[in-house]
Amino acid sequence: MEQLYQQVILDHAKFPHGRGLGAAADAARTGESHQVNPTCGDEVTLQVDVDASGVVRDVRWEGQGCSISQASVSVLHDLVVDHDLASVDDVAETFRALMQSKGAGLGEEAEDKLGDAAAFTGVGRYSARVKCALLGWVALNDALIKAGAARTKEDA
Repeated sequence: MEQLYQQVILDHAKFPHGRGLGAAADAARTGESHQVNPTCGDEVTLQVDVDASGVVRDVRWEGQGCSISQASVSVLHDLVVDHDLASVDDVAETFRALMQSKGAGLGEEAEDKLGDAAAFTGVGRYSARVKCALLGWVALNDALIKAGAARTKEDA
């Protein structure tokens, strides 16, 4: 299983989804965030478009760094585009919990919710790599705030 997970990460790193910054979709609120992991130098610039109904319509990004950071943003793209903010918040929280599980995983239901992101289960065993995997997710949260689309605790 670990070999399969490694292959998923390598595939997303080699053929990233959503890579390339660009113009916002029509009638969308857009936020952009640039994040750097000072520990290793990984960086990502992420743009997010959210429509008036609170659905993420697009995520675009550019970045450089290790295969874990780049693959994580690619997987993030697949998990959040065309999903409402409540679903995005839920999957982001599940991914953060996976990273905090220290490689123990979260169970079948969480893995189903995470799709390809479940491949990052083993990353949680290496604290220095957790920051790499979370870099794009931090950028997404910041970009949603800048777009005026982030859910607050009162909204939940």
